[in-house]
Amino acid sequence: MDMNTLLQIIVQVIMGVIGGQAVGAALKTAAMGQLTKILGGALGGVGGAAILGSLLGGGTIDPAAAAAATGGLGSALNVQNILGGAGGGAILTAIIGAVMNATKK
Repeated sequence: MDMNTLLQIIVQVIMGVIGGQAVGAALKTAAMGQLTKILGGALGGVGGAAILGSLLGGGTIDPAAAAAATGGLGSALNVQNILGGAGGGAILTAIIGAVMNATKK
């Protein structure tokens, strides 16, 4: 695994955790602990970015040009990694919270 791929996965996981924490804070009634929100967000972030990347046809930025412009981070900081990661993390965390609430009742 090269450094560029690793940076993309790190950005996806971080954005997924941010999205998961945001949903967890918004859904006060969800019976989720911190670990649940973090893991759900991280997994959802990677999955959401992969789905968005396939819908966008691999992204909208030329990775070589972006890496040259920003010193290596450019290909990791693109729309699919940021929005897909945050959105996927939020969605998966919300699903986990809904399932946990349904089983609690």
